[in-house]
Amino acid sequence: MSLQSTITGKAYVLGDNVDTDQIIPAQYLTLNPAIPEEYRQFGKYALGSVPPSQAGLPKGHVPFHTDDEFVSPYRFIVAGKNFGCGSSREHAPIALDAAGIKVVIAEFYARIFYRNAVNGGYLIPFESTGRLCDTICTGDELRLDVAAGKLHNLTTGETYELKPLGEVAPILEAGGLFPYARKVGMLRS
Repeated sequence: MSLQSTITGKAYVLGDNVDTDQIIPAQYLTLNPAIPEEYRQFGKYALGSVPPSQAGLPKGHVPFHTDDEFVSPYRFIVAGKNFGCGSSREHAPIALDAAGIKVVIAEFYARIFYRNAVNGGYLIPFESTGRLCDTICTGDELRLDVAAGKLHNLTTGETYELKPLGEVAPILEAGGLFPYARKVGMLRS
């Protein structure tokens, strides 16, 4: 993944305290992400079985994808506070990656979700400087200048500054913690 790239796609907007059970329900944890077909299955079940009344979901319960899709039409998740809370399952960022999510933008993350996303190089976890989940709507077309940390809402014309990725940027650029450790000589190739 190149952090100097631009990512464009639709937003899926969530609220506060979206937990790992909502991201990938426990009944699918028997799938093995090391098996390509089973990795693909994680995308099909990501954010798929959450009841419409559950906190954090968009108004009107806009589906993340249809039942027969493995990849969502969305590339961004825009959320509120404490994204990825709950259990420490590393399957949560895997499920979002398998579903085609490239970036999650939240006010702040549960630390274990954040580290799992970075360590695996599954997606880019940006933190917002304000409450974007109240401004951006599900379906808005977004463009992210990753290196500059600027998010452009192409639907409304608004631009937002995101917090810098900081010391995790080289890890994400390398594709995760182990590729980074090999790149800098901490592990043998």
